[in-house]
Amino acid sequence: MNIARLDTTDASFPAQLDLLLQWDMSSDDGVEQTVKDILQAIRVEGDKALLALSNKFDQLAFSNAEQLRVTQDELQAARSRVAPADLLALQQAAQRIASYHQHQVEHSWSYVDDLGNRLGQKITPLERVGVYVPGGKASYPSSVLMTLIPAKVAGVGELIVTVPTPQGERNDLVLAALAEAGADQVYTVGGAQAIGALAFGTEMVPKVDKIVGPGNAYVAAAKRQVFGHVGIDVIAGPSEVLVIADGTTDPQWAALDLFSQAEHDAAAQSILLSPNSDYIDAVAAAMTSLLPKMRRHKIIAASLKQRGALIKTVDMDEAIALANRIAPEHLELLVAEPEPLVERLTHAGAIFCGAYTAETFGDYVAGPSHVLPTFGTARFASPLGVYDFVKRSSVIHMSAEGAAQLADIAVPLATGEGLQAHALAAAARAGNSWLDTNDSPSD
Repeated sequence: MNIARLDTTDASFPAQLDLLLQWDMSSDDGVEQTVKDILQAIRVEGDKALLALSNKFDQLAFSNAEQLRVTQDELQAARSRVAPADLLALQQAAQRIASYHQHQVEHSWSYVDDLGNRLGQKITPLERVGVYVPGGKASYPSSVLMTLIPAKVAGVGELIVTVPTPQGERNDLVLAALAEAGADQVYTVGGAQAIGALAFGTEMVPKVDKIVGPGNAYVAAAKRQVFGHVGIDVIAGPSEVLVIADGTTDPQWAALDLFSQAEHDAAAQSILLSPNSDYIDAVAAAMTSLLPKMRRHKIIAASLKQRGALIKTVDMDEAIALANRIAPEHLELLVAEPEPLVERLTHAGAIFCGAYTAETFGDYVAGPSHVLPTFGTARFASPLGVYDFVKRSSVIHMSAEGAAQLADIAVPLATGEGLQAHALAAAARAGNSWLDTNDSPSD
């Protein structure tokens, strides 16, 4: 098995780490131009372009755009075809995801200050959200639950879902998950054309307020280009896991956790940090032993070769510092006492505490959404949650006394900025005679 073995005491380690973490999040000029053309076609021709592009890229043979719609009856029919055990798993996962996100619900609030002004914040759910569900190389019913359910809990009025179906193959488990999660409208559309339809609207697909969900390079480029017309969640990069281990966890468990990210695709990243060199050797041996048994061993091997690493640190303090430097999507603490370390971690999408907390549980059933910031964006971004599906409006209700007193502050500030009307508007509420004379606040 080919995976980099690094040591933080080597003089070349900083450069090696920078190289390991490199990933170009930008799109090449060819992709950007193709996406621009697709979006323009959708904007101008609507359903006609949507149908033509879907037929072309997904190898369909539909004669009208309505054939791209999946009805509620079709969703329920797919649900009925799913094996009972699979349906139960979907339902149980959905319940746990909903329960977790109920704790994120924000409420409007207000207070009255000492001048009698009422100040507050109004929380309003978004009216209509578009959800892009990947459906190319693989199908992800878990992503359906992890995106739609937080939106439902937030109170979003309508969820419009697009999911590509290459060669017309519809995945019953994905459709069952859409039924379980409460999708309002579903279209078998993928790629940049799906993002365009959601962003601009067509005769059939309604325009949304925000688009969430991961996709390929064309989807990412399309989300970048439509941002401003609609909101977006994030531009997602390849999946990542960073494992910090003190040597107390079964090395096979650590090896499997590294594999679980690597099997996503060759661009995924799996990194182990440990001050215990013997443990690193044991994990490496376990990986070598287990790799041939993995169904996706070629993808795992490619990922580990290109972007994986086993890194020896001086101590756990250095491991924590490196984790904060890397800001990973998934961070596993395979240590005897994880809680003290959590307090010291400042940048991570999701933190998995203790030997029994495999990242896999977070992907499917733990509760928090598995839509997480990647490529170091955990420095400033958060997991997808209820807060991504609401708006916050400031509410200000001035009293007569408050207006009179605060005008004494507002007028000189507005005047200092050269904004006379601002100053006069505040002064008027204070009963100032400037409006009744030829005098005005000086410029």
